[in-house]
Amino acid sequence: MTSQLHRQLIEILASKALDHLETPIKLASGAWSSEFIDAKKGLAAWSDLRLASEVVNETLVEAGHEFDAVGGLTLGADALAVGIASVSDSRWFVIRKEPKARGTRRLIEGADIGPQDTVLIIDDVVTTGGSILKAYEAAAVTGAKITAATTLVDRGEIAAPKFAALGVDYFPIATYKSLNIKPIEPPSN
Repeated sequence: MTSQLHRQLIEILASKALDHLETPIKLASGAWSSEFIDAKKGLAAWSDLRLASEVVNETLVEAGHEFDAVGGLTLGADALAVGIASVSDSRWFVIRKEPKARGTRRLIEGADIGPQDTVLIIDDVVTTGGSILKAYEAAAVTGAKITAATTLVDRGEIAAPKFAALGVDYFPIATYKSLNIKPIEPPSN
């Protein structure tokens, strides 16, 4: 990956996905912030999503990680899973927050994954790591080998040690530092 493409992606995220709000809002993690990152809005143009997908794929390939399926928890992973699968010629899947209550009652939609698969777990924005770790756990239950986890933006330094403890390489493409925003701190006990 050229550093120019990586810088271009960070510029897209900063200009199209990052909103500075007058009043802090509550994030999915429960933390409050006056900076909101909406990567789905920021990457709504196919050219931007394609660039993000290429940067993620090249980052993983350069780090020596191969995968034949990519996915994560819906809704943050949906567009990225399809985009990364497209540029890497792999398969995509999304993980529901709860198994479907009717029909097949599936938790994982898209590609069937299992012990024969090596998968990449993704999310668009990570604050504490709750969603991406839930996706990791759901994929691990299938027996699939998780080669790595990645996010477009990591808003703090909470998720990285959790993945390190699991022995899974973690690749945030952008961080609070590269977006010049305040980090989300771990909750105090």
